[in-house]
Formats: sequence, structure tokens, C-alpha cells
Amino acid sequence: MTATLTSRPPGRRTGRDGFLQLLHAEWTKFRTVTGWVGGMLVAALLVVAVALLAGLSSDQEGAPPVPIGPGGRPVTDSFYFVHRTLAGDGAVTVSVSELQSRIASGPGGPRPGSVPWAKAGLIVKESIRQGSPYAAIMVTSGHGVRMQDAYVHDTAGPSGAGSAGSPRWLRLERAGDTVTGYASADGTDWTKVGATRVSGLGRTAQVGMFVASPPAVEGLGTVGTVSTAVFDDPRFEGGWTGGEWAGEAVGQHSPTFSGYPDGGTGSVTQSGGRLTVTGAGDIAPAVRETLPTGGTLRDILTGTFAALIAVIVVGALFITAEYRDKMIHITLAASPRRSRVLAAKAIVLGAVSFAAGLVGTLLAAPIGRKLAGDNGVYIFPVDFPTGLRVALGTAALLATASVLALAVGAILRSGAGAVTAVIVAIVLPHILIAVPFMPASAANWLARVTPGAAFAVQQTLVEYPQVASHYTPYYGYYPLAPWAGFAVLAAYTAVSLAVAAVLLGRRDA
Repeated sequence: MTATLTSRPPGRRTGRDGFLQLLHAEWTKFRTVTGWVGGMLVAALLVVAVALLAGLSSDQEGAPPVPIGPGGRPVTDSFYFVHRTLAGDGAVTVSVSELQSRIASGPGGPRPGSVPWAKAGLIVKESIRQGSPYAAIMVTSGHGVRMQDAYVHDTAGPSGAGSAGSPRWLRLERAGDTVTGYASADGTDWTKVGATRVSGLGRTAQVGMFVASPPAVEGLGTVGTVSTAVFDDPRFEGGWTGGEWAGEAVGQHSPTFSGYPDGGTGSVTQSGGRLTVTGAGDIAPAVRETLPTGGTLRDILTGTFAALIAVIVVGALFITAEYRDKMIHITLAASPRRSRVLAAKAIVLGAVSFAAGLVGTLLAAPIGRKLAGDNGVYIFPVDFPTGLRVALGTAALLATASVLALAVGAILRSGAGAVTAVIVAIVLPHILIAVPFMPASAANWLARVTPGAAFAVQQTLVEYPQVASHYTPYYGYYPLAPWAGFAVLAAYTAVSLAVAAVLLGRRDA
């Protein structure tokens, strides 16, 4: 038998060694071009610089403190409270025979209207201090009976609201730290709505009737509301102290309180065993609209927008510069499979962009938060896993955008064309989403189907079904989960890379 030897061209390798050599060549090419390296440094510095500017330009010094709930997050804790002191265990029962709301409507004063989350019921609260632990059983205008506690927990009870002809009975029992809520249509047959352990309630607590009336969603914003409820036949069991009700407007000066639309302060009037209570505000977690003076981590990282343009320019030039200088022939000749050249460029570019984005984000986030806090701005809290996701997601967003620019550059073979196309695809939707007058349906659509959906990785706010608000990208709420939004950009990039690889293989250069 005769062995046949196949010779290889000098300097050319196959397989894994050949691709590593290709990676090294592309990395060497990248790091030796000052403009490309400088562009990545500029991207990282832009993220930090905008965070510094945002922190230094913030000014909320002297503003009233934001109420914080038991979970460490900001809350809305403003309502009218008619209360007595309960020492130890006990219970209170009452019927709600009416709940009417009025909505701000201009110079003519409030008009009658529907406020679905207007609340009237019974509450046990550690104290009248805002943010203190509580549990409540209530009738709502549009969501039936609910039991709520810790500001974020909401349990549905029987449907329907009380009326003069058909009142809704409520009962709240306390046994140690356990609070149980019941509802009844006749005051005889009771349905257990829920039970919860209220940590930190203390032996002596404030218990009684309350009315809250959160802002109503109208048009592109919210308007103030006020509600009035009628309570009949209150009954008490247990260690009650004092014989008189104390009426008090809780949280009137809180930054999360939108005020009374009629300029009032809330009130209670008593006639025999009937109490008529008028109140405004809400007992719920704070959202962006109820805490408009608050900031988010996304606000601090606004520099991502500017950094995005920098990495897009570098990504496009990483391949189009070779077309311009006629060096693409040499580059493609170095590999028998042209798609491997594109893959090597994408890996090098993506890795450098990711590193620049990660460094910039890790520096910007704590600096911006510290400066904003020093200037009195409350920043919505972020736990460690969420903060890590934002940092990694922001870096991945910049890296993927740069690779998309690379792919489009390979397709168009024009730096200006590639930069324009990618900026229009990613940046323009983000600008449109940031317009406050953009209809919610259009903003959510853009945040679902365009590459700008990837900005969802910076979302840190939580949407609560028991709080009516505008949950749109303008306010920091995205329709897709963080990584699902990033996956939209990744899909555009993958398709663009596939098209670019096919065209590279078919074209002469």
C-alpha cells in the first residue's frame, strides 16, 4: 500500500487551532486601531458620565420622607382613619352600606365617578405611622371584598360592593400576631376571606374603620379622587380601651399622597350608630406614578443610550473599514470558510463591548445612586439579584447591539448605512417609547417587536394588579420580562448574522 500525504498551505490550520488563530488575528486587528479601542472606552465613560450628571443635577432636599413598608420598599399609606386602641386580642364587626366616589374634573369641582380600587373597611395597624405593619378587610368599588396586608398582599373575597339596600358586613379578628378577615351578606353567615401573620404588630394596636380613594387613571395620566363610605352598627369584642373614636387623616404630607381634589382633609360624622367617613389616598405599594419624585436604576443608567450609539459605530466600522480599505480580500483569504471570519469578528467585538458595558454599569450604578441620595432623591430599591441582572443585561445589550451593527455592516458594506439602519432599529423605538404622549398600546407594541425591547433588561419596577396606574415603558414598565425583551434583540442579531454569513459566502468580497 502506498500512503498519500496531503499538503497544507503554509501558515494555514484547520479545526479548532485554525479558529483560535483567526480569533487572535481579529483581536490583534481590533486592539491596534486606536479609534475602535477609544470608542469602547467612550461607551463605558458615557454610562458613568451620565450617571454622575443625573446624580449631581438631582435636587429633592427638604422633601418629606418617603414611607417605607415592612419589606423595605416604598409604599402609599394615606387614608382617613377612624380608630380606637385594642390591647391584646379582640375583634370588630361593621356593615358598609355605601361607598361613593368623586373624581377631580377642573374648575367645577369633583364629579361623581367610578374608582374601582376605592376602599372602605376595617384595619388593624401597629400605629398611625406611615409604613407600619397592618392587615385590613375591605369593600372596594369595583373588585368586591379584599383582604390586604404588608401593602403588597391582596386576597380576593366575595364579589359585589355594599349598598343601602344590601350592605356588606365585614369582620376583623386579632389573635396574637394573626389577623383574620371575614365577609358576610347578612351579618350571620360568614365567609373567611383570609388570615395572615402581621409581624411587628405589637400588643397594643390601632383598630377601626378607614376610607381610601386612590388616583383614577384618565387619559395619559391620573387624577385625584375622594370617596365617602357609610359604616353601620360597629360591634366590639376584646380588650378595647377608650370609648371615643379618633378621626385622623393619615399621610397627608407624604410624597406618595396625591391630595384631596376638593381641597379637603377628610372627615367623619357620627349619628347614632352610623359613621360617615370621607377619605382619599391609598394603602398599597408605591408605583412610579404615585411617587413621581422617585428615581430608578434605569434613570441612572440613561447613559446606556449614548453608549449604544458608540458601540454601534465601532461594530459597523469593524468590518466596513475593511471594505473601504480593500483589506477584506486578505481577511477572507485567511479562512477557507468565510462564515468563520464573521464569527471571529462577532466574538471579539461582543466580548469587548460586553466588558466595556459591564465596567461602565458597575461604576455608574453605585455612584449615581449615592449622588442622587445625597441630594434627597429617593431611588426605588433594587435587591442584589436584580442589580446583577441589570448590570449583566446592560452589558449584553451593548454587546449584542454592536454585533448587530457588525452583521448589518457585512450585509450593506457601508459604514454609514449600517450605523443608520441599526440606530433606527434600536434607538428610534426607544426615543418614541420615551415620549409621554405616546399611546400605551403603541408604546407596548414597540417594546415587544422592535430591537428596542432589549431595554427591558433595565426594568426594576414591579407592576401590582391592585394598583391602577399607567404601566408603560415611559414609566419604566415593559410588556416583556427582562430577558424576554433581550431575546428580541438577540433574535434580530442572529438572523442578521445568518444573512451576512450567506452573503459573505456568495459574494466575491
